Amino acid sequence: MRERAKQQILVGGVGGQGVLFVTSLLAGAAIRKGLPVFTSETHGMAQRGGTVVSHLKVGDFSSPMIRPGQGHVLLALKPESIAHHVAFLEPDAWIAVNLPSKEKVGGRRRLYGLDADETAKRIGHPKSANLVLLGFALAQGKGTRGGDQSLFCSLEDLTMVLQERLAGREEMLKACLQALEAGHRAGWRTR
Repeated sequence: MRERAKQQILVGGVGGQGVLFVTSLLAGAAIRKGLPVFTSETHGMAQRGGTVVSHLKVGDFSSPMIRPGQGHVLLALKPESIAHHVAFLEPDAWIAVNLPSKEKVGGRRRLYGLDADETAKRIGHPKSANLVLLGFALAQGKGTRGGDQSLFCSLEDLTMVLQERLAGREEMLKACLQALEAGHRAGWRTR
């Protein structure tokens, strides 16, 4: 993606899934790249299990909220997040979703699904599905209608942000990096 490009990303899920952590990592990657960034989040219920969505705008914007029909990417930590937030997406937007293997999601959007919960359990870090999905999303988004619509940052960018944020917490850093990389590998296999 061009260094001064604009991108509007929604991260949707429920309380306790790490929506705000993913948003914070993406914002940190934008800052490391010298890009302007806005974030904003809304909470349905202020407790574990309530709906949470965060808006992340990278580039020259004047407000933090994504307007309906303007978003480029949705990272959905639950399939239900698609129905809740799809109105924010432009027609050419794409979605990366944590999709249990038995579940089906319809629609006309470019959708990339991975059972991030199962992947997180398989690597021994069941609470890291958010990072698995983020890694997966990094490997997606190549435009089918021409052009590159991938995320503005790379696996290396997010690795650096995690290393900075979790300095001195080696076990947590190792688990987070393992989850991010597992999702990224799975993303390249499914493309």
